Amino acid sequence: MKNPLFALLVSTFCIVIFGLKCYNNRKRKNNGCALELKYGTWTVSSYEPADARALCAAGFSPITAALLCSRGYRDADAAREFLSCSYPLSSPFDLLDMDKAAARVRLALQRREHIAVFGDYDVDGITATCLLTEYLRSRGGHVTSYIPARLEEGYGLNPLAIDTLKKQGVELIVTVDCGITANQEAQLCKELGIDLVITDHHECKSELPQAAALVDPHRKDQPQPVTEMAGVGVAFKLAAAIEGDQEKLLDQYCDFLCLGTVADVMPLTGENRTMVARGLRALANPKRVGIAALMAECAVQKGPVTAGTIGYTLAPRINAAGRMGEVHVATELFLTHDAARAVELAGTLCRLNRKRQEIEGSIYQSAVAMLPPGRPPQAIVLADESWHQGVVGIVASRMAEEYSCPTFLICLDGDKGKASSRSYGGFNLFRSLEQLSGLLESYGGHELAAGFTIRRACIEPFREKMLQLCSSFRQSDACSTALAIDCEIPPELLTIENIQALDELEPCGAGCPRPILCMRGLQVTELTEVGGGKHLRLRLSKGPFTWGAIFFSTNAQRAAVAQGDVVDIAFTPQINEYRSMRSVQLNLVDIRPDKAFREAQGHDRAVYKKHLAGGELSCDEAECLLPTRQDFVAVWRYLAAFSQGGVLSEELGCLSRKISRCAKLSLSAGKTRICLDVLAEQGLLQLEQRPKSLCIRLCADGRKVDLEKSPILIHLKKQKAGT
Repeated sequence: MKNPLFALLVSTFCIVIFGLKCYNNRKRKNNGCALELKYGTWTVSSYEPADARALCAAGFSPITAALLCSRGYRDADAAREFLSCSYPLSSPFDLLDMDKAAARVRLALQRREHIAVFGDYDVDGITATCLLTEYLRSRGGHVTSYIPARLEEGYGLNPLAIDTLKKQGVELIVTVDCGITANQEAQLCKELGIDLVITDHHECKSELPQAAALVDPHRKDQPQPVTEMAGVGVAFKLAAAIEGDQEKLLDQYCDFLCLGTVADVMPLTGENRTMVARGLRALANPKRVGIAALMAECAVQKGPVTAGTIGYTLAPRINAAGRMGEVHVATELFLTHDAARAVELAGTLCRLNRKRQEIEGSIYQSAVAMLPPGRPPQAIVLADESWHQGVVGIVASRMAEEYSCPTFLICLDGDKGKASSRSYGGFNLFRSLEQLSGLLESYGGHELAAGFTIRRACIEPFREKMLQLCSSFRQSDACSTALAIDCEIPPELLTIENIQALDELEPCGAGCPRPILCMRGLQVTELTEVGGGKHLRLRLSKGPFTWGAIFFSTNAQRAAVAQGDVVDIAFTPQINEYRSMRSVQLNLVDIRPDKAFREAQGHDRAVYKKHLAGGELSCDEAECLLPTRQDFVAVWRYLAAFSQGGVLSEELGCLSRKISRCAKLSLSAGKTRICLDVLAEQGLLQLEQRPKSLCIRLCADGRKVDLEKSPILIHLKKQKAGT
């Protein structure tokens, strides 16, 4: 059906389908996927105002005091302890098998055995490899570092690598950030006479590899809970167990610990917070020539370094080495003592990253083009022969966020495919892969990120079963689409001084996120799409106060917002500097209609629910649901204009607001739903109710439909008339 238009015959209330032209200029691209905002609800933390006032009296800024109270730090001593980042380090021997691992490595050092440190090709694996390699060499060890070639060998221990190391005379392999699922490879090491010590932090399978020692915080037989740490953290604990002086080693290796922990999105709580805070201070004036050269190449200014500096600037460049199959560039950069060579290697890393960005953009466009019309139902599972294996993980992460669902991207090579996956909404990837392990050659990873190998013939059965798992999860209480907000604040607190004071909360990241605040009842005075329509810039006001705001990765259509709207916002505040002028800017996380609008919509929904259940409506209730001819025209025009291939998926309230914007009328959610029900009743479209949205499929074929004969409308009209 190309460009249809509803014309309703006034006299007979009929619908006629014909060519639509008037909305063409507003038609969205993006494969017809009308994307709903990702958060179904907001949960705003509460606290006692008296506690916040007490913290203010103790010297904390008002916003910082409110945030600390909302996060459970309600007295000055607890708040200062949290901000000091001085949590004690746990004993390395709290980790099961650490005594065995340390003893075996000490023996290798005493015997002058050839030791291989075997790592992973991401930031965590690279820093863990460099940390343990440097430490063991400082103890006089004969050490080879080995990180597999991503494209040729894949992740973790593999027969080719083990055979290569055996030929080099390696007698002990110590893994870092990998190995916990390497059962077959462990057996091969045993057969070849190579001892194996595994240190890892990934999820464990039911059967563990046979090794001289196996250190992993996720071991199910771990006798006591331990800190969730990165692979570099576990490698550090091994070095500390060998050395016997953890504080001394922390001073030496806090930079590596900080980079790996932040890049691997570990919770910045407890001793992780101590390690990262120490590392951030070290990175402000880096002692390693390689790190200094990389920061200079990235134009990172001397002075305070935040976790965001690592996550958004340094980590992508370090990761680029592994993703592009040249991980040796990163390891050499971190281990070199030659300043000139470090500058050369840092430049190479940045060039690799730019190449990675180009490939990422190409894969993203290719993957989006493969999506079926309408929003993906529960999960994205796609495969292609041309994709770059080292880059699909980034694309999977981007798509999971963009489309609000778990995403699995598979790089095909002959009969097999290697996949990277990213989670959304709390869906546990590792457990889901465990359930579908019969379809997989191998798998491993975390709750939020995982990889697997699969036969081409198993991809379609995998897709079907994964969709079922994701569907069941989305309908369960475990699915989380709520936005956690720290606190609501009055507008007068948004001063430059108060925003600057929030830096005290660093390091911010997983487990200690950047503050998310909310304000209610703001008016949209200006809005402009920027970045080629990718982002939305707004001007918001409340009383005498006004602010600039930016909403990244959305536009006016998706946000369903227009000039003059009264809205509630969730945001992270920051200081914007432009031409030596400093101002408060609001980085929006979510935006929604104000309370009065939502309450009106809630009333409409309640009346509709009563109608659906067959309840008797009052005259007023029936009138609030009964659409006009103009309403039907507006609904159909919108569906025809903004669907692709006749398919569109949208949350009902959001859909009604968008139709109202386009048609310049006030259309309630209740009337919108009745319009859709009537059109479905008459065979002009199909409706599928999903947990957070309606999937609408147009099926009009040019025939006339007399809406006066609609049983739904007839019934509502009788109820309105009181008959």
